[in-house]
Amino acid sequence: MAVSVRMRRLLLGMTAVLGTLLAGCAQFPDEHTRPWGDPPSLEPQAGPQPSFESEPTPPGPGTAPQQPNAPVGCEDPDPAVVATCLDPVGAIAVLPDGQGALVGERATGRVLRVQRGTKPVELARVPVDPSGGGGLTGLALSPTYHEDELFYAYVTTSSDNQVVRVAAGDRPKPVLTGIPKGSTGNAGAMLDDGQGSLLIATGNAGSPASASNPQSLAGKVLRIDGSGKPAVGNPDPKSPVVASGLTEPGGLCGTPALGMYWVTDRSGSQDALYRVQLGKPLGSPAWTWAERPGVAGCAADPAMVVVALHDAAALYTLHPAPDGTFTGQPTKVMENTYGRFSAAALGPDGLIWLGTANKDGGHPISSDDRALRIEPPSGGSAGKD
Repeated sequence: MAVSVRMRRLLLGMTAVLGTLLAGCAQFPDEHTRPWGDPPSLEPQAGPQPSFESEPTPPGPGTAPQQPNAPVGCEDPDPAVVATCLDPVGAIAVLPDGQGALVGERATGRVLRVQRGTKPVELARVPVDPSGGGGLTGLALSPTYHEDELFYAYVTTSSDNQVVRVAAGDRPKPVLTGIPKGSTGNAGAMLDDGQGSLLIATGNAGSPASASNPQSLAGKVLRIDGSGKPAVGNPDPKSPVVASGLTEPGGLCGTPALGMYWVTDRSGSQDALYRVQLGKPLGSPAWTWAERPGVAGCAADPAMVVVALHDAAALYTLHPAPDGTFTGQPTKVMENTYGRFSAAALGPDGLIWLGTANKDGGHPISSDDRALRIEPPSGGSAGKD
């Protein structure tokens, strides 16, 4: 009996101790605590998934691309960057495969073939005079490039502006000379018109009167064949002039299938984008920028015109209607992402190639200047700037 009493007292004591312990450990939710729910997961949170394609997808200009590491010297980890440590780029022409391009340096006259993952190859070095905005400012592939691998350049020499034809490793051969040269207004641009001819935009060499003079090659849009002669189908069969009235053109672009071409131009009062219609005056600009952001190269497809801005360090995208007008306001993208853009061209795969000129009055980083390859903006309504 005594043993039973002692046993009951021991059990009651143990029960009391256990109850105290349980009361001290239990936590119950009240109005000041988080409601009960699923326990937190200890697994890693979902994030961007790696791409296993053979080549990184170039980022679109709608958002600033992520750079996990800063450039080290000429090594740039940005997946959009194709070539680094160039002199300021004056022009770009995309090769038929879309994977490579020809890049022209404005002040040195070098033309390099660039492709991601390979070292740039110098194809030619054209003697140039970079004064007055000149130098090498235009590049275009031969209309029969797949057969002859020739290309053309718009260059400023000591005496004039010229169109030269270049074969890799050979001396440039002038095909159109005597384009006036001045203290300003020497920049030009070039484009294969998709019909076997070349379009050339020329500066006015500092003379507005020359731009309006039909006998002068200054301040014009010209159309020539591969030998520098007026192209078949020109409004005046004896003249290469198809439009007049430019000041300092920065880029030529277009959609040959639609016969729609565009030229950017900088004047003393505004920057402008003109639609080029063969044989018709340039007339009023299709778009203007009163703030003069420094329009440079351009790239176009049927739904979009992308204009590179040199001074504003951005791209503008505009959406053309079939009649050549634009819907909405332009959208500014990639502002201060890569610095000053100087050249632009559309590749056959729809990607846009860009060149920078940050060593020309900008804020260069160690890998400047650069050639880039990006996806075009995804579209959408354009907002006011």
